[in-house]
Amino acid sequence: MKIAIIGTGYVGLVTGVCLAEIGHEVTCIDTNLEKVDQLKKGISPIYEPGLEELMEKNRAAGRLEFTNNSIIGLKDQEVIYIAVGTPQSEDGAADLTYVFNAARNIGENITRNVVVVTKSTVPIGTNAKVRQLVMSNLQDNVCAEVVSNPEFLREGSAIHDSFNGDRIVIGTDNQEAGDIVEEINKPFGLPILRTSLHSAEMIKYASNAFLATKISFINEIANLSEKTNAHIEEVAKGIGMDSRIGNKFLNAGIGYGGSCFPKDTQALVKISEDCNHDFHLLKSVITINENQKTLLVRKAKERFGTLRGMKVALLGLAFKPDTDDMREAASISVAHELVEEGAEVIGYDPIAADNAKKVLPEEVLYADQIEEAIKQADVVFILTEWKEIVEKTLILSTLFMNEPIIFDGRNCYTNEDLYNLEVEYISVGRENLSKIRENRVAAVI
Repeated sequence: MKIAIIGTGYVGLVTGVCLAEIGHEVTCIDTNLEKVDQLKKGISPIYEPGLEELMEKNRAAGRLEFTNNSIIGLKDQEVIYIAVGTPQSEDGAADLTYVFNAARNIGENITRNVVVVTKSTVPIGTNAKVRQLVMSNLQDNVCAEVVSNPEFLREGSAIHDSFNGDRIVIGTDNQEAGDIVEEINKPFGLPILRTSLHSAEMIKYASNAFLATKISFINEIANLSEKTNAHIEEVAKGIGMDSRIGNKFLNAGIGYGGSCFPKDTQALVKISEDCNHDFHLLKSVITINENQKTLLVRKAKERFGTLRGMKVALLGLAFKPDTDDMREAASISVAHELVEEGAEVIGYDPIAADNAKKVLPEEVLYADQIEEAIKQADVVFILTEWKEIVEKTLILSTLFMNEPIIFDGRNCYTNEDLYNLEVEYISVGRENLSKIRENRVAAVI
């Protein structure tokens, strides 16, 4: 099928590449000429494992093209996906400017009947407005139907998720349009759920809100566990074995970030307010997460009294491993607080350093190697559990730090990992290793 994708961000580019991989003819459209030129050269604007290889494969096969010209890109297409950004407005609502611009653009340039598929995360009722905008801007005697097809991709594993997801949601009030989108997606071999337009829009927000709630819940239990001498990983394993709860998203740490959870939870709160519904639970989830981001700073202040003049290494700056995305990353809040406390901050990330420089305080220094960051530090904060960071931090801290002190925001190590090392280790929801060691020594004596 001939498909156009408007927008080449995370969702648009991954969607376009994967649709080409299952045999469709895909044209990706973006207004950013520089980005389009890079894409034509096989260079992805985002870091996503496996994306460039798959992109180049399908470009070479003639199934994937890129253009900044909407007239050319939309001509004779059977299906058009809207995959543009919906950034958060000042009041928390999703900014639909790009979505509505795309809808007008479609109306002005289509030359045949089309199905418009909304991939962008949009508030309930948006797809109906998209159809109205497309139809009101038509230049020819053609028609458009709209389908909501929300994405559930995780950054860092988006290609894998496209072919191994839990479900594909197709929401529409037009049976024929839904059938076309279902046919497009059949080669993925995933379960397909057909719903109304409004239900599909709500499913996306509800899914992300629920996962965010699990994260904030386990972090609150972790903070309580520290005060009651419980061990959060044992607690999480115990409750996760309950099939009604499940063991995913029960890893305690310094909260969630990225492009979806923070934005979508805020947007759902705003949607609720617009419907005169007070979403108490989700407001608490958001507050808990904001507080959790700077937990390590509070722990360090309790340990040292003051951080002024101390050199703190931030290991991992992206919001999660295997991405260069800095949106709502914990490192932003942590770096700002450390600078305000008078600490000297040096950051290291194997991929995201360039993006980090755009959003972290200008006082932050950067290391090209993890060894360099640790060697200059009095204290180490682990903020992102990159494989390299997990594998190297323990041994390098014993080699390069006079008094190895690690504050681990992702609970990367077990007590057994650290038992024979002279490292002071403070994590989330667990007793400090130094206390455990002292108790064991006392017991032997």
